[in-house]
Parts: sequence; C-alpha cells; structure tokens
Amino acid sequence: MINDEGDLRVVPATDTPDADSTVYVDMRRIQHEADPGAEWRQSYAEAGRIIRAYFWDPGMCGIDWDAVLEQYRPLVERVASPDEFADLLREVLGELGTSHAYVTAARRNEGPPHYARAIGLLGANLTHQKDGSWTVRRVLPGESSDSKARSPLAGSGIREGWALTHVDGRPVDPVTGPYPLLAAAGGTTVELTFRPPEGEEHARRVAVVPLIDERPLRYHDWVTKRRAVVHELSDGKCGYLHIPDMGGSGWAQFNRDLRMEMARPALIVDVRGNAGGNISELVVEKLTRTIIGWDLTRDAEPVSYASNAPRGPVVAIADEMTSSDGDMITAAFRLQGIGPVVGLRTWGGVVGMTGRHRLGDGTHITVPMNAAWFDAYGWGVENHGVEPDIEVDRTPLDWAEGRHKQLDDAVRVALDLLERHGSTNPPDYSGVPDLRRPKLPPRG
Repeated sequence: MINDEGDLRVVPATDTPDADSTVYVDMRRIQHEADPGAEWRQSYAEAGRIIRAYFWDPGMCGIDWDAVLEQYRPLVERVASPDEFADLLREVLGELGTSHAYVTAARRNEGPPHYARAIGLLGANLTHQKDGSWTVRRVLPGESSDSKARSPLAGSGIREGWALTHVDGRPVDPVTGPYPLLAAAGGTTVELTFRPPEGEEHARRVAVVPLIDERPLRYHDWVTKRRAVVHELSDGKCGYLHIPDMGGSGWAQFNRDLRMEMARPALIVDVRGNAGGNISELVVEKLTRTIIGWDLTRDAEPVSYASNAPRGPVVAIADEMTSSDGDMITAAFRLQGIGPVVGLRTWGGVVGMTGRHRLGDGTHITVPMNAAWFDAYGWGVENHGVEPDIEVDRTPLDWAEGRHKQLDDAVRVALDLLERHGSTNPPDYSGVPDLRRPKLPPRG
C-alpha cells in the first residue's frame, strides 16, 4: 500500500505495478465512529507525555508534573467541546510558568467553505460626512518592494475629497457605507464610482482588485511615517529601521532600507512589537560591523568596508511587546555594547519552541524546548524581560495627541552620542596618489 500525497493505492509486492494490477482506495467511502470523550482522555495523556519528554529541563524545573496532570485530569470528563478541551490544556500548560506553551483547538470542518472570499479592502481611509457621503481622506501609497503591500487605488487618479458613490453599480448606503457591498470581493475585480468635489470634473469609474489583507500595506505606511519623524527630529542625521519580527518578513524589512538608513551618521533600530523568531544573531552581526575602509566610485556614493555597517551611534527602542527573539536582540544591544536601549522592559519569553505537536483529537500544542542563558542575566530574562537603559513610556495621552515620546528621546540620545563621539565619514579626494610620470634623470 502506497500513500501518494494523500492518495492510497495498492500494488503487487512481487511484480511491477501496471494499470490492471493497481487498486486505488477511495477513502471517501471509509466511515468510522469517534468517541470524543475517549479522544480527549487519550489526547490529555498524550499531551502530558509530550511535555515530559521535550520540556527543556529534564527535571521540569522542580514541577511535580505527574501531580499536575492528576490534579486536572477529573476535568477532562466534563469537557463538552474542542474549545473547552483547549481551555483545559491551556490551564495545564500554564502550570509550567514558561513562555511559548500554546494550545490551538481542533477544528472539525468549521468555518466558511474553501471557496468563500474575504471582504474587499481598498487600502484607503474613508470618512463619513454629515451629508451621508463616504469620502476619501487618504489613499495609502503602497510599497513596490513588497508584493503584499500593493495599494488598489494608487495611480487611479482618485484623490482626497472624492466621494465613493457606487460599488459595481450599486449605490453606497449613507449609513453602512461601502463595506457591505465589498463582502466576498477580496481578490476579485470590482468597479468603483467616485464623485469629485463640486466644481471639478465628472464622476470617474475605476476597476480595482481589493485586498484581502491590508496589514502589510498599513505596516509599511506606519514605518514610513515614523522614519519621516526621525529624519525631521534629527535634521536628517539619524536613520530609522523597524524590525517587526525575527523571521523571514523581519529580515526582509530590516534589509529593505538598510543601505540608505545606514548611510546616515546615526541609526535608530526600533524593535517595538517585535514578534520574535530566530534570526536576531544575523541582525546583531550586521549592527556590530566596523568600518575600516571605503570604496570610492566616480559619480557614486562611497561604500563602506565592511558594507552596511553603522557609521556612528546606534540606539534601540523596545517596549513590553518586544518578545521572544526580540528579548534576545535587546539583551544583545546591552551586553555587546551596540548602543543604549530606550523604552520599556521587554516581554520576557526566551524559552522557545520548535514546531507544533498534533494530538489525537486534532488539538495542537507547543512545548518550551529551548531555553536562553546569558552571562549577565543567567536564566533571568525569562518571565522578566530586559530592562532598558533609559525608561520611557508612551502614554495613551501621548498617542492621542500624536506625540512620539520614545522616538523623541531615542533621537535625542543618538544626537548626544553623535556630538560626543562623532561618526565615520568617507575620505575626500585631497590625498589621492600622484601618478604622473617622474622626470627622467639627465643623460650621462
């Protein structure tokens, strides 16, 4: 019997299979009865064994794991749904007192069918006016280096102040707006009708493909705004990089604007909200590079050697949502002397996981398997986090009034360090070698 990507077929073991000797098994005809209570009892015991076998400390950090399992076991008999079973396991794994111990409930043919489409999003900010119209307040520009961050209305000629009146010929309701008309429109082509402000040209109809997810588009817009704030506060002296996570997307974001921002005399590295991952040491490797020379090309900007190395002071910004590998890079900033950390104490979860385990009933759990230890902190980063060098909070009032308190202080610290220690700058052409032929000596 051969399992070929989910298809089962039976072939002879003593002969070369052919069309006559191969039997395909239609698994849709296989029926079985499941006893959910028995499944949950088995899965509960299975989860206990997996935790015991893979938890990072063989001694379970002193926890009497068998006693914990026995304490919660009677509640398994009262479970009535996959979500209740997941809630129970969350309580059990919570007894570990360790980060990265997650539970995801089993899903049994729940949710919309595979052909259902999400609501369509236009990548624009719309405002509900008093007259009932829905007008464009801003069209997000999009980011051409990220295929997920395209802006449906960018380049369409639709500008601020234009009112969205129809979606596929259907009028926009003055109360509910255009979004009910964009239901199931994600990834499809829709026709939008806009009315310009009075006194301008006639209404315009444009065909766009709405987004299913606006988060990448709005994230790039968020980074662009904060980069502009840093450039303005520092009069162009500080570069700005935000690292959203320590995975593939975070590594891409770090390198997306690396050369331009590293070329400035100082650098702000923002790891607020970093969701973790496992590539922090790659980021640290670049931030600890030292410039020992320059490569000068005519009519081009000088390139440092090593390339993409900081030219001056580096300042990090962290907060309570800087997590997992974000904790690690914050610790590295302090322990390796890369630069001061401004903000708040980090999340405090550096006992990581490796993959997920699927239990018999379909529930998924993760096991804290990889514990981080530091010379200066020991095991102390877990459940505590990394303290900043300069504690700065951004209060709800700061947010509401548009003040960037943490960015302000980080730029101030970077400029102070820049004034005291300076930056590494490329040479000019004053000392270029003289390659003219020397005069010949007189003949004898």
